[in-house]
Amino acid sequence: MATITEEPAATAGVEAGEARSHWSRAWARFKANRLAFVSLIFCGLLIVTALAAPWIAPYHFSETDPDARLAPLGTEGHLLGTDLLGRDIFSRLIYGLRTALFVAFGAELASLVVAILIGLSAGYIGGRVDQGLMGITDVMYAFPSYLFAIVLVTVMGRSLWAVMLAIGISSWVTQARLVRAQVLTVKEREYVEAARSMGASGTTISLRYILPNAIGPLLVTTSFAIPAAIGAEAGLALLGLGVQPPTPSWGSMISEGTSYILAAPHLLFLPAALFALTLLAFTWVGDGIRDAFDTSGEDR
Repeated sequence: MATITEEPAATAGVEAGEARSHWSRAWARFKANRLAFVSLIFCGLLIVTALAAPWIAPYHFSETDPDARLAPLGTEGHLLGTDLLGRDIFSRLIYGLRTALFVAFGAELASLVVAILIGLSAGYIGGRVDQGLMGITDVMYAFPSYLFAIVLVTVMGRSLWAVMLAIGISSWVTQARLVRAQVLTVKEREYVEAARSMGASGTTISLRYILPNAIGPLLVTTSFAIPAAIGAEAGLALLGLGVQPPTPSWGSMISEGTSYILAAPHLLFLPAALFALTLLAFTWVGDGIRDAFDTSGEDR
């Protein structure tokens, strides 16, 4: 009897060791990608800057200086100039970064929660539950996600939380399908069967043995979903559906800057440049993560 109970534990131990080795190799491959690793450091600096915005920004984002409206670059007290209302551009860029990252990470968290709940339930339970949940997923997939986000923001209002939830709720479909596919593959493996034979509950099996093995592919999709959410937030702001003023958003700053492209071009180019660099950095990190988990090159 002792032998029977020891075998599942041994199998699980071997699988855990292989998982740790897999993550170690993935991290080594990621660090070897210079562009991705430097981009990760840059993204980390962006996150720290956003969190420390109240201490880094010299002014509050809504503070005005009537005597320095449309001040050019290098103006004393306003390093990157000011906008039409005399608000410091450097401060608004930092707070705009905070808005973009809050919306992006919050939206992706909401998307992951929905995707994991639906994908895990559909893949593990199967049968009519799988058919019903995948039917809902197919309906959502047929509906343009950006248009759905616009509808949600219109209904919920132009608050920071509304924009975050709208982007998150409209972007879970692809990840739910990925989770389901991973669950269908993993749930037939030996260590899952061993846990099932030992009397582990479905919840325990799903959360302890199945879900951790779907983290790798989910991490890849998440790394690409974050810049997509940043772009979606800026796009909503360009349409006048972003966060309410005076809360800064790079999209609204770019929109306002187009009206002063000749008189004050820095109002357009500074937020546009920071927006582009941020998207590129997160995208390069996503490329690095994807390549790190791609083992096809090792098989050849």
